[in-house]
Amino acid sequence: MRRTLFEQDHEDFRLLVRDFIAREVTPVYEDWRRAGLVPRDLFTAMGKLGIIGTAVPQEYGGGGRDDYRFNVVIQEECARACVTLGGLRTHLDVVVPYFTGLASAEQRARWFPGLASGDLYTAVAMSEPGTGSDLAGITSRAVRDGAHYVINGSKTFITGGHHADLVIVVARTAVDPDDRRAGLSLLVVEKGMPGFTVGRKLEKIGLTVQDTVELSFADVRVPAANLLGEEGAAFTHLGRNLAQERLAIAVGAVAQARAAIDLTVTYVRDRTVFGRPVAAFQNTKFELAAMATELEAAQALLDAAVTAHVTGGLSPVDAAKTKLFCTEAQGRVVDRCLQLHGGYGYILESPIARLYADARVSRIYGGTSEVMKTIISKSLGL
Repeated sequence: MRRTLFEQDHEDFRLLVRDFIAREVTPVYEDWRRAGLVPRDLFTAMGKLGIIGTAVPQEYGGGGRDDYRFNVVIQEECARACVTLGGLRTHLDVVVPYFTGLASAEQRARWFPGLASGDLYTAVAMSEPGTGSDLAGITSRAVRDGAHYVINGSKTFITGGHHADLVIVVARTAVDPDDRRAGLSLLVVEKGMPGFTVGRKLEKIGLTVQDTVELSFADVRVPAANLLGEEGAAFTHLGRNLAQERLAIAVGAVAQARAAIDLTVTYVRDRTVFGRPVAAFQNTKFELAAMATELEAAQALLDAAVTAHVTGGLSPVDAAKTKLFCTEAQGRVVDRCLQLHGGYGYILESPIARLYADARVSRIYGGTSEVMKTIISKSLGL
């Protein structure tokens, strides 16, 4: 079906991103995969081309276009090339909106030029070893001491934490025994602050070039000027961006599922079994027809959700529905595509194998499928 989501500016931007990936990423991606990390200067290079600063106001060197569809284009082009760019999705879709939505005038002057140029790369530190999705159970503490907050605690599963220059840390600045959600604040910790330690890089099933690390904070003195938003209001601040975070995961899910189908169509046409192309067997045709139809439904739902988000009308429930449907569809599609690749699909040098491994986390991070179902069921009065 014809998509109507994008305008000419987005398609021009798509060509810029596609060309950058073809020149700067694809030829060296296998080296990055073996190293388990993308190079830090990747983001600076993207910043120079204006790829990652679109949402930053023009007065700070950005594109001045706070239009989520540009982020969608980046994800679609990465999926088309079967590459991932480390924690870039988290930086753009999750973290930068906290800065653009909450930063004071002084903080904007300090940080926005670097966000636009790619000289500042970000992460957000929410999850803790004992909390997982239960943000209200966060135990990391930030105690006010004059003009500083002193942070103690640890975080885990932090995407982009290895490269990050700025880390938004969710810490407890007050304790309210009657409301666990109260008393959480957002503090921006800068690379190199004494007591701030980047721990081990966690080895994952998929997304192997994405740096996912543990962080620890031992008496880290953070200037009070680095408080992002209101003290004690972190839970509210975090909730405002959840819809986009979940939408972003759905965008990646659909784009990667489409890439899987495209790879598989090419493979079954070229691969011969029992003297016939795999594409000639009825099972192959039926499987791909069913997958293409399911993906079309996911794309329609996703595009409607992105349109609603761009116009300010995407509800948390609709975001949950979109993430649930699109990520579950991704899991089914990529699994069936790998099956049609046979033994070659199980070899990591095959792009379909990477897509398969990367897909599994889509139903976990940003809220598990079970969490999405809980949100949706509440909207039904259950």
